[in-house]
Amino acid sequence: MANVIVVGTQWGDEGKGKIVDLFAREADVIARFQGGNNAGHTLVVQGKQTILHLIPSGILHNHKICILGNGMVIDPGVLIQEIDELQERDLFPPDTQLYISENAHIIMPYHRRLDSVREKRKGAAKIGTTGRGIGPAYEDKITRTGIRFCDLLNRETFGEMLGRNIEEKNFLLTEFYNDTPVEYEPIFDEYGRYADRLRQYAANTSLIIDREIKKGGDILFEGAQGCHLDIDHGTYPFVTSSNTSAGNACCGSGIGPTKIDAVVGICKAYTTRVGSGPFVTELTGEMGERIQKVGAEFGATTGRKRRCGWLDMVLVRQSVRVSGITGIALTKLDVLTGIDKVKICIAYKTKDDEFAEYVPPDTKLFEQCRPVYEEMDGWSEDISKAQYIDELPVNARKYIERLEELAGVKMSLVSVGPGRDETIMLDNPFN
Repeated sequence: MANVIVVGTQWGDEGKGKIVDLFAREADVIARFQGGNNAGHTLVVQGKQTILHLIPSGILHNHKICILGNGMVIDPGVLIQEIDELQERDLFPPDTQLYISENAHIIMPYHRRLDSVREKRKGAAKIGTTGRGIGPAYEDKITRTGIRFCDLLNRETFGEMLGRNIEEKNFLLTEFYNDTPVEYEPIFDEYGRYADRLRQYAANTSLIIDREIKKGGDILFEGAQGCHLDIDHGTYPFVTSSNTSAGNACCGSGIGPTKIDAVVGICKAYTTRVGSGPFVTELTGEMGERIQKVGAEFGATTGRKRRCGWLDMVLVRQSVRVSGITGIALTKLDVLTGIDKVKICIAYKTKDDEFAEYVPPDTKLFEQCRPVYEEMDGWSEDISKAQYIDELPVNARKYIERLEELAGVKMSLVSVGPGRDETIMLDNPFN
């Protein structure tokens, strides 16, 4: 029995989808504990790409329990579309069960509208949200005006809450943002249909997870985004609206911290970022374009081109500390193949030429930091067929060993290509 958390160590887009898919073969339960459809996990199965925004990646395996936890914010229309697409492609196995926490909050049309008009109003100072209504939905959760899944399923309760919320949101939309209001009846009818369709998946998911743990099952807790998009520990304000670090796996799924056995941090062999915010190792020239092209770095949710740069181990070390990471899954190592010299950021230099080995919480100070690089020889050999660490080129192995030294954590696995089988497993956390 093992209970394992998987989180990203950077700004998201580290390749969690593939790693969760691999670990899901070992797990009985795969539980997503935060975020919404602002996340996108890309999987390549039998050469075909599948992008999941809400449903845990474990859905592709039979005889599993997949959970959308209470820490999530769920757009029911998007969820239904995702379920339909999986079923149409025969990717929703008949004996895999999907459950939605009754305590998960629901994204409403006025959340999406507010997300959009707020970003527009900010102009050049915009954060770069996906516009999916994630932030406004979490905002309502904190102010205790949010609509939960159990509220949606009770037509009378839903109608009362919707009426109160629309009154407030329309005042903001019309009086402050000079936008058009949303209408009660179309939303009430639309979300009533969503409730009828999704009612079969409603459950007390905390009880389900607890039951499976007591039976000796293996549980995989799946996070979205990355540690540096965490609302408390990320590069604020250029963050998401939930806690993306490992500690939230417990709150967002309804189990205690004493049940956790391991935390795997997903780390891309270089660094990327979508949207605005400081990026110390960003490469804006030919090398950045090369990494972006070879790595196919486009946002799975928005399609936006990702900003690319050398691997920033200052970010990774902080994630190891904040999330208590016990092993690292290194992804996209193959993208660096063919580069003569690869660089690793081992520290920052501040505007006063002082060394900093942590991420400054002050955004202005962080923007002024410069990378302190360590340069290593690259490799040109194709590594995609490697099944064991000894089959990698010497320089690739040296790169991996140096990352382990800098992180203070050993590698759990190394991904050498996008496919399921293009992976070197070093230390399976479920064993």
